[in-house]
Amino acid sequence: MKDWERILISPTVPLRDALEKIDKAGSRMVLVVDEARRLVGSLSDGDVRRGLLRGLTLTDPVSSAMHVGPTTADAGEGRQAILARMRKLGVFQMPVVGPGNVVVGMEIVDDLLVTPERDNPVVIMAGGRGLRLAELTHETPKPMLKVGSRPLLETIVTSLAMQGFSKIHLAVNYKAEQIERHFGDGSAFNVEISYLREEQPMGTAGALSLLTRVPERPLIVTNADLLTREDFGHMVDRHVEAKAQGTMAVRNYEMQVPFGVVREGEGGIEAIEEKPVQRFVVSAGMYVLSPQVLELIPRQQYVDMPALFELMMKHGMQTRCHYIDGYWLDIGRMADYERANLDFAEIFG
Repeated sequence: MKDWERILISPTVPLRDALEKIDKAGSRMVLVVDEARRLVGSLSDGDVRRGLLRGLTLTDPVSSAMHVGPTTADAGEGRQAILARMRKLGVFQMPVVGPGNVVVGMEIVDDLLVTPERDNPVVIMAGGRGLRLAELTHETPKPMLKVGSRPLLETIVTSLAMQGFSKIHLAVNYKAEQIERHFGDGSAFNVEISYLREEQPMGTAGALSLLTRVPERPLIVTNADLLTREDFGHMVDRHVEAKAQGTMAVRNYEMQVPFGVVREGEGGIEAIEEKPVQRFVVSAGMYVLSPQVLELIPRQQYVDMPALFELMMKHGMQTRCHYIDGYWLDIGRMADYERANLDFAEIFG
């Protein structure tokens, strides 16, 4: 909601004034805030009606009828995550708050259902052989393995198109003709597809040197073996807001040691921890890079993304982590592939 500030109101204002504000703004509610714009409640026309039925008058203050503790969205949440929660709760509007519960916006279902066009190019690294799935990839490149009813790469491209991204580059190598034959120029999928043809494997970043021109906007880079519901637009927006040159999507990862871990000291055993859980932050295989980063990539050489981020840090460029916690699956092993097929109908159906 662009003019959300019009629906902010003090808790001391009469209910009549609140109704007039709802009517003029064309909204279903007003947000009740204190002097520092901290959210203290919400008031809909239904709340006013219920207040009148229990004996309130239109001269009573908003605080006498407001709903205390309304459900809110965090300023760091993506559009898709907010929309999913609003659908689950059956609400049409949701206030957005920042640190200290200060109101910073208002999301409306109708606005979220309109997908903004994104000019940011996307590079999908689809040239790998998929050696860990060799029994399946002998004749078929891993991105073209069917997950559910369609190839994995088609799900990725379709998901990007639904988020408003239309300029897609596919970095291809192993059995590239199968990928090019399936996707063509992308028109069948409502996107524009071009191909970065690797003469030899170039890693998860090297193929970026094959781009014919440097983009004007930050570009997204993603691996072609990921199933995810990540909101890439949100990731790009946070990258721009942070004035970063490189953003790496990361996840929390836990691994349990299946044994008792012994800590030994000079005097013998100091402690024994039974089957401890180790916690790590790991790369999720999705990135946002500002255009100037491409100057660091040598042409026609193998470069992996971790090495590129090390180069960025060496050159004093700002890098950041973007934490994701929604559905994400790296299809690297047979067990992952089987799980992806089990999950597909529920997550992407």
